[in-house]
Amino acid sequence: MTSLDKPTEDTDQPLAGDARAVTEAALFEAFGGVRGMVETVVPGLLFVAIFTVNKDLHLSAIAALAVSLVLVVVRLAMKDTVKHAFSGVFGVVFGVAFAMFTGNAKDFYLPGMLYTLGLGFAYIITTLAGVPLIGLILGPVFKENLSWRARNPGRKKAYAKASWAWGMILLAKCAILFPLYWWADTTQLGWVLVILKIPPFLLAVYLTWVFLAKAPAPIDVFAEMEAEEQAEKEREAALATEGGEPAGGRHRRG
Repeated sequence: MTSLDKPTEDTDQPLAGDARAVTEAALFEAFGGVRGMVETVVPGLLFVAIFTVNKDLHLSAIAALAVSLVLVVVRLAMKDTVKHAFSGVFGVVFGVAFAMFTGNAKDFYLPGMLYTLGLGFAYIITTLAGVPLIGLILGPVFKENLSWRARNPGRKKAYAKASWAWGMILLAKCAILFPLYWWADTTQLGWVLVILKIPPFLLAVYLTWVFLAKAPAPIDVFAEMEAEEQAEKEREAALATEGGEPAGGRHRRG
C-alpha cells in the first residue's frame, strides 16, 4: 500500500462508521428502540396471559388497557416522547372495543391484524408508485424530507428496497395470522401473535439498516435552508454597504 492510499483509507472508515451510527440513531428514533418494542408487546401479552388462565374477556381487556395507560403516564412523567406509547393505547382501545362489541375475545386482535395487512399493502403500493413509504417515514428523521426522490437516486433505491422488505414481511405475517383467526382459539392466536410481534419487526429494521448503511448520505435540507438564509443576509448586508455610508454619517457631515 502506498502512502497515497493510506490517508484515503483512514478517511473513508470514519465516514462509513458515521453513516452507520447516524442510520442506527435514526431507526432507533423512528421505531422506538427496545422500549418501544416493550410497549408494543406488553398489552397483548397481558391480555392473552390473563385470558389463558381464567377465560374472562372483561378482565383481560381492562388489564391490557390499564397497562397501556400506565406506559403513557410513565412516558409523560419522564418527559419522554409518547408517540409509541399512544399508538399502543389506540391499538388496545380499538381491540377492546371490537372484542366487547362482538363478545368474541379473538376480536381483540382483529384491528391490529387489519392494520398490519393495510400497512403491508401500503409499503408495496407506495414503492410501486415511486414514493416508498419508509422514505416518507424516515426522511424527516434524517432531515432530508423528500430530497431523496429527485436529488438522491441511490438513497431512493435503498428506501424502495427497504419498503419492499417491510411489505413482504408484514404480508407474510398476515398469511400466518388470518388463518389462525378463523381456525384457532383465542389463546392459540394470542400466543402466536405475541411470538410474531418482535422477530419480523427486528428483521425489517435490520434489513432497512443494511440498505441505508450502504446508501449515499442524506441531503440535510434544513442545513441547506439555513445556509441560504445566511447567504441572503450577507448579500443584503453587502448591498447596504455598497450603497453608501449609513444615514447617520451623512447627517453629521451636513
